[in-house]
Amino acid sequence: MTYIPYFLEGETRTGRWLITCDHATNTVPPQVGNGDLGLPRTDMERHIAYDVGAWGVSRHLGTLLDGPVIASNFSRLVIDPNRGEDDPTLVMKLYDGSVIPANRDADATEVERRLELCYRPYHRELARFAALPHTAILAMHSFTRQLRGRDPRPWHIGVLHAGDTRLAAPLLELLRAEPDLVVGENEPYGGHLPGDSIDQHALKQGRPNVLIEIRNDLIAEETGQQDWARRLAPILTRALEISGL
Repeated sequence: MTYIPYFLEGETRTGRWLITCDHATNTVPPQVGNGDLGLPRTDMERHIAYDVGAWGVSRHLGTLLDGPVIASNFSRLVIDPNRGEDDPTLVMKLYDGSVIPANRDADATEVERRLELCYRPYHRELARFAALPHTAILAMHSFTRQLRGRDPRPWHIGVLHAGDTRLAAPLLELLRAEPDLVVGENEPYGGHLPGDSIDQHALKQGRPNVLIEIRNDLIAEETGQQDWARRLAPILTRALEISGL
């Protein structure tokens, strides 16, 4: 079976939103370590390997917003598509207390091989859809409630931006009006990194964009993924209307 490093759903949909999911799966391609990074299954099922629940929310949002959805089909531990090619964290050797055996000796040749196998095909496909007229990019992610040795994170949802607040500002206002939500701005981490997905496909071209992080225990199961998609779809629609973009 031919390995394809991305998923694409709704290619012919005509809505303005392009939903992306950089960390959709914990898949290790057979060409990398024979499909095994040397980590125990419990680690591969944690947030260090992928954004738990984010792919399900993305798929449901694509249906509700009538927008195409593109997602990675490789673990962030194989190579992180939400990093620039020259970022030192592109291939992680240690993440939240876990050493990644298959990455320990990954040299420049191995990184280049993974770029060609996974990273670049994913970004080429993302770029194809990002370039469609009137596209607004929604990057879906999830975050863990608590990193090892750290305090619990209080937010249910975070909205990240890096200076371009045309969509982030109205979205934050609408989310903060929801009485049961704790909403973070550039939380649980700040902004974006040079060369990350939003930088590559939105900021450099001036395209409307926003990045959402949902706490992963809220979307670990299908019911939560559906509920959050149904909740966010009208809010996102309204935020785009308010923005006037």
